[in-house]
Amino acid sequence: MYAIVEIAGQQFKVSKDQKVYVHRLGQEEGTSVTFDKVLLVDDNNNITLGAPAIEGASVEAKILQHLKGDKVIVFKKKRRKGYKKKNGHRQALTQIVIEGINAGGAKKKTTKKEAAEAAE
Repeated sequence: MYAIVEIAGQQFKVSKDQKVYVHRLGQEEGTSVTFDKVLLVDDNNNITLGAPAIEGASVEAKILQHLKGDKVIVFKKKRRKGYKKKNGHRQALTQIVIEGINAGGAKKKTTKKEAAEAAE
C-alpha cells in the first residue's frame, strides 16, 4: 500500500515505515503530524484518485529530527567581464517516518444544507 501525498508544497510517494526528508516543518521533534492532502492511494492495485485530494484520507507521520541538507554552491560568472559571484546555502530539512495511511479515514461532517441537497 502506498500513497501520494503533498507535504510542505511537494508531492511524495510514501508507504508505511518509510523515512522521508521534507522541507522544515514547524512542529517539535517526536510529535505526530497528519497530512490531509492525499492525492492518490493504491491498496493492492485498488487505486483511488482524488480530484484534487481524496476526501477523508490522511497520512500519519512522526517527526524524527530537524537537520540541514548538503551545501549547495551557487556560482555566477560572466566571461571576459571579470564578474564572479560565489554564494551557497544549506537547506533546512525535517526527517519524518510514515506511521500509517488511512484510505477512508473519518468522513467530514455534512451540514444540514448539504444533507438536504443529498436527500433530494
